[in-house]
Amino acid sequence: MLRVVVDPEVPADVANVMRRNGPLLSRFRNGWNPEAGTGIPGPVLGVFGATLLLAITTLIAVGAVLAPLMIFLAGVELFVLFLMYIIRKPPPADSPERVLYRHASQWQGRFLVLEDFDVPSRQLMGRVQRAIDQILRSRVNVMGLLDSVRNSVMLPAEEWEIAKLLTKLSALRARHHDLARGGRTPEVVAAMEPLERALAASEAAVVARVEAMERYAGHVADADRALVSHHQIEAIRAHLPEYEQLLAEAGAGTLLAPEIGYLAQDADQLQRALRDSVRSAHEAFRYLDG
Repeated sequence: MLRVVVDPEVPADVANVMRRNGPLLSRFRNGWNPEAGTGIPGPVLGVFGATLLLAITTLIAVGAVLAPLMIFLAGVELFVLFLMYIIRKPPPADSPERVLYRHASQWQGRFLVLEDFDVPSRQLMGRVQRAIDQILRSRVNVMGLLDSVRNSVMLPAEEWEIAKLLTKLSALRARHHDLARGGRTPEVVAAMEPLERALAASEAAVVARVEAMERYAGHVADADRALVSHHQIEAIRAHLPEYEQLLAEAGAGTLLAPEIGYLAQDADQLQRALRDSVRSAHEAFRYLDG
């Protein structure tokens, strides 16, 4: 699922809380305020008050015959009022909802939720986030073979820039659809053609940035595979003396010596492939420098 996109300028602890609470931020965006003193609605209080007054009046009129029933009904009303108060009572000031609401108010406009994107933009944003996750979680990045510090700064910045462009595209597409809804006469078609070309060009530019991010992730994946193979070959080479000794004792050393030599060559080639993969990943990352 698409996670909340946060401006890199937002403090890291606040950004992490926002990313973990996307559905709650969407509720805030739709108008829910956990800090509002909801209480019990006035009309409800009026109905219950009138009913209680009627019960008391009836009790006075009929005497003690229906007193137990009237007292029971009054008790039920008071209990229902109490339950409504508990249910509608605002959460404590330090509750996660209210803390997040204050963060959302303070950093309004510095984060984007699912509802800010239309369906095509959500798909593109999902591709960006998958590419970023793949890069940051890769072995070569964790081990520092890539510039992990630079990745941790530049990738969120690129995610935010792409997200802002996608929200603008989403809004323009919705507006464009509304403009065309009233009918497309030849005059309207002619007037809208430049807008459609501009929209298509903008979409293509954003898609190009998404694809560049995916290419970088692809190079990182290649480097990861080369790293795993490199470690496997190194582990095999570490045991070569044992195999060589066994072959010598068995008298077959001269027969398999070329194959062992090939293994060493494979290890050297794999090491070069790893260096090439890491270098390719670095080169693929250069587009982020703008």
